[in-house]
Amino acid sequence: MIRILVVDDHPVVRAGIVALLESAPDVEIVGTAASGEEALALVAAAAPDLVVMDLRMPGIDGDEATARILAAHPEVRVLILTTYETDDAILSAIAAGASGYLLKAAPEEELLAGVRAVAAGEVALAPSVSRMLVARTRAPAPAAGPALSPRELEVLRLVADGLSNREIGARIHLGEATVKTHLLHAFAKLDVNDRTRAVTRAMELGLL
Repeated sequence: MIRILVVDDHPVVRAGIVALLESAPDVEIVGTAASGEEALALVAAAAPDLVVMDLRMPGIDGDEATARILAAHPEVRVLILTTYETDDAILSAIAAGASGYLLKAAPEEELLAGVRAVAAGEVALAPSVSRMLVARTRAPAPAAGPALSPRELEVLRLVADGLSNREIGARIHLGEATVKTHLLHAFAKLDVNDRTRAVTRAMELGLL
């Protein structure tokens, strides 16, 4: 049996995912969580083999929850199940350690196959995600520059739009302190000391 923890902040969606997975004879749902915080606690308590993780949630989002879960429980596998298929979202999830990235609109057969593949130690990617990654590997190498993470770039884009740290946190479901941490990391990589210079430097380097 594949022991699964389902994490999604929308009750109806969460119930639908549980119902789908429970229809499989080789799956056991050992818990559900509505946030990244709940997921962290339940992984320790329920010891799942696999966490099916939403990406965008209030507080600790799917990326951060994935990274924390794998740091504390490296034997657990994480499959992202989301509606987001932007390059930044995909790369951020993969960087966090997720072994799979599927879309909620995928056919039931694809979702169940992905769950089984990830639980078996393989990788499961939605076709659109696979195409994006292939395109990335074939693209010309960009000019050398600071390696900002997808999240740091996302925060900088919102800074460029004039949002405060609190507004950025509300927009992308992060705590204000986490937003500040991402900014400080970006400042260090760009060798700047303030928000305005960070945005202009990133633009000069073609990062924004």
